[in-house]
Amino acid sequence: MDRISTEPPVHTWLDDGHALIAGSLFVALGLTMFAHAGLLTGGVAGVAFLASYTSGLSLALCFFAFSLPFFLLSWQRLGREFTLKSLLAVSLVSACTALAPRVVRFEFLNPWVAAVLGGFLVGFGLLALLRHQASVGGVNIVAQWLQQTKGLSAGKIQMSVDVLVVLAALFTVPPVRVLQSVVGAVAIGAILTLNHKPGRYLGV
Repeated sequence: MDRISTEPPVHTWLDDGHALIAGSLFVALGLTMFAHAGLLTGGVAGVAFLASYTSGLSLALCFFAFSLPFFLLSWQRLGREFTLKSLLAVSLVSACTALAPRVVRFEFLNPWVAAVLGGFLVGFGLLALLRHQASVGGVNIVAQWLQQTKGLSAGKIQMSVDVLVVLAALFTVPPVRVLQSVVGAVAIGAILTLNHKPGRYLGV
């Protein structure tokens, strides 16, 4: 009888490429829905939203700029492959977010629907990236590192930070928008908390 291998399956370059593109597109579309509905998300993306909202600068530019400092931690703690894939993912998300107004148009988008559906899109996009050793930078990197080294839930870390960042927007955004944004942050965190657990997925 053949012995069943306990070695995790290795992703091919095609597997990784598909996940990077699909995950980045999901994240970009979810963020575009948030932006269209006037919602915020947490982490670096949330800080970028606040900076863009208050300064008038491009959301894509703010997102890319705020993501970069976290890559030093990624390079030192998570390795070259994770860092390079994450840089590619951040670049793709930034480019897609910048192009979105030219190719995607919402005639009507209820903010509550945008919070849930956009949150799920971002969550599934992040899940695809994390399972292929990539991220969109910022808190995503820190959460992945803490899960790998301390066994903490990356989803719970992401959700906690996201909600705190969104609540900070109470000073600049109407309370109802903050509440809708919290719903979006919980939708993102729920996807990661329920689906991205240590040992749950063995592909590398």
